Amino acid sequence: MKNQSLTESVVFVVDDDASVRDSLGSLFRSVGLRVELFGSADEFLQGQHPDAPCCLVLDVRLPGLSGLEFQTELIRTGKNVPIIFLTGHGDIPMTVQAMKSGAVEFLTKPCRHQDLLDAVRRALVEHRSHFDEAKQIAAIRSNFAALTAREKEIIAFVTAGLMNKQIAAQLGINEGTVKMHRGNIMRKMRARSLAELVRMADILGIGAKKSATN
Repeated sequence: MKNQSLTESVVFVVDDDASVRDSLGSLFRSVGLRVELFGSADEFLQGQHPDAPCCLVLDVRLPGLSGLEFQTELIRTGKNVPIIFLTGHGDIPMTVQAMKSGAVEFLTKPCRHQDLLDAVRRALVEHRSHFDEAKQIAAIRSNFAALTAREKEIIAFVTAGLMNKQIAAQLGINEGTVKMHRGNIMRKMRARSLAELVRMADILGIGAKKSATN
């Protein structure tokens, strides 16, 4: 299970049984994973957590918020954390509710270590994909925010497919100035091609200029 992408990830364990927490912590550390242990959902919510791909191994019966209530709270607040339920008190309705709400797996104690590790691996791979995508989108938005007002205006025309001459006519500036701004835009947005810049514009939602310039 060890690889670079997974060892950078974090497994959060929320279980009110200290012996279970310690046992799970040892299991995950034995395969090179970082682990953080919590005795309740409230304890987890009050903590500061690493900005890294992660998953949550969660008991159903907990003091305060139950595991299912905690899952609902995470969804409500937009926290996209893959969950593996691990409980000694599961039943079919609980399993159905958890899985319909997006849980990766619902396991009953005691479970095979390999089954749990396989579920954790799936969850971490899933969250790594979402995490990387969110980082890329945040970088694109940050780069766009660094553009000047004129560059933001021109990027919309460029990604709508207009040539330099057409953009110059639209804005009442010379073609050389447009060319200079295009170069600055490509550099600041870190776009290696026009196609990549168009993809960034779609993510930013600035492709609407197409209809206005046709």
